[in-house]
Amino acid sequence: MATLVELCGGIPLDPLPPTRPRDPSVPHAPVRVPKLTPEEKKLALGNALRYFPPRAQSELAAEFARELEDFGHIYMYRFRPLVDMRAYPIDLYPAKCKHAAAIMHMIMNNLDPQVAQFPHELVTYGGNGQVFSNWVQFLLTMHYLSLMEWDQTLVMYSGHPMGLFPSHPEAPRCVITNGMVIPNYSSKMEYEKMFALGVSMYGQMTAGSYCYIGPQGIVHGTMITVMNAGRKYLKLNDLAGKVFVTSGLGGMSGAQAKASVIAGCVGVIAEVNCDALKKRYNQGWKGTCKRRLSLNISDSNSDDEMDWLKDWTDNLDTCISKIRAARQAKQPLSLGYHGNIVLLCSRSKTMRAGSLEDWPHHAWTTARLSQWKMTRRPVSLWCQVPAAARMAKSSCYWMEWWGSLWWGSQDPLHHDPSKNAPKPWEPDASVKRCKLSAQIHSGSRNIARPFQEGKKRAHQARSALASEESWT
Repeated sequence: MATLVELCGGIPLDPLPPTRPRDPSVPHAPVRVPKLTPEEKKLALGNALRYFPPRAQSELAAEFARELEDFGHIYMYRFRPLVDMRAYPIDLYPAKCKHAAAIMHMIMNNLDPQVAQFPHELVTYGGNGQVFSNWVQFLLTMHYLSLMEWDQTLVMYSGHPMGLFPSHPEAPRCVITNGMVIPNYSSKMEYEKMFALGVSMYGQMTAGSYCYIGPQGIVHGTMITVMNAGRKYLKLNDLAGKVFVTSGLGGMSGAQAKASVIAGCVGVIAEVNCDALKKRYNQGWKGTCKRRLSLNISDSNSDDEMDWLKDWTDNLDTCISKIRAARQAKQPLSLGYHGNIVLLCSRSKTMRAGSLEDWPHHAWTTARLSQWKMTRRPVSLWCQVPAAARMAKSSCYWMEWWGSLWWGSQDPLHHDPSKNAPKPWEPDASVKRCKLSAQIHSGSRNIARPFQEGKKRAHQARSALASEESWT
């Protein structure tokens, strides 16, 4: 499949493409652990083989069974197309209508190795934001789009193309639904099982809808968050010399680096995955932006070119030195640190604001360890929640994304295995002592608000009371 025409030709059957091992040169998704019963494994295999005629099933069955056993999902790596995966000009796609070509363009952008987090597992961002469930779904969808007329609509269900249906020119060319699950069965365990069975898929917000645009889509909201945190909690309109520490340089949180510079502060972003960090650093998306040390951006008279990430280091001492130099010079900086944010926070005595945005996703010591622990030994947040609580006592304000860290820390799987699981919590005065806040995803409104009150947030008390010894 070297050309777009061949790519849109459907499933190659005569002959079948040769088997191929996973490519070690690209990042791969963690192994999933769906915990299927023997009967469910048979069902997962049958659901995968439904795309093929009987003559091909005998050859593919054993291979797909191995994928399910080895990776927890059937990705159908054999059918990953040998084409330069990127967004081509829509005139190059073999489509009968421009709308179909535009959808092809968007799909291939989501799977571009320079864009996608785990391109060979069809994950664009978020660790599990699937574009499709497997590569045959991709091939079938591209084929249907190449046949689409102006009076047809393609219907997609969790990565599965249900077919082209008659409609009219004013109707949507594509209707998409992902992860349609009854809330009573909407648990992580049930999702892993349904995804392995091939009956549901989580497309995040813009992966499975083919409209991912990277961190640029949330730079504005992230910048407003940092600025309003300074205004509300530090009583400042100028963040020059103030340190904002956060974590994660993945598909969405890469916006934190640029937002920090626009806001005029020293932004330090920890990332355990060196591939993700280098991708953000090497992308070099530069733009002329009027900004100054003051939060009154309109007062600036200078134009500066800004990278998403200006500099990075994997040495903690070097990182601290760069932070101190930028603070003293009151120079905006976006600095990446290849390491765990807990280690960074243990050395940073000057940070005034922190964000827990990506901690719940990959809250581990290193990237390799994170991939193993997320599937085999999910114990982590017991050391990170006390870290935030300890620093909150020293005039550091925290912003968290949707409260998922605090809720996640209550899961017994995340407790220190060397200690007994904490008893059910009760509201405590320590809840009010900790300056912990939640980020509200609501555009340009004031998106920092405290959540110290009430029994709904009382679980923070247990985190705040955690010993400093367990944090080291």
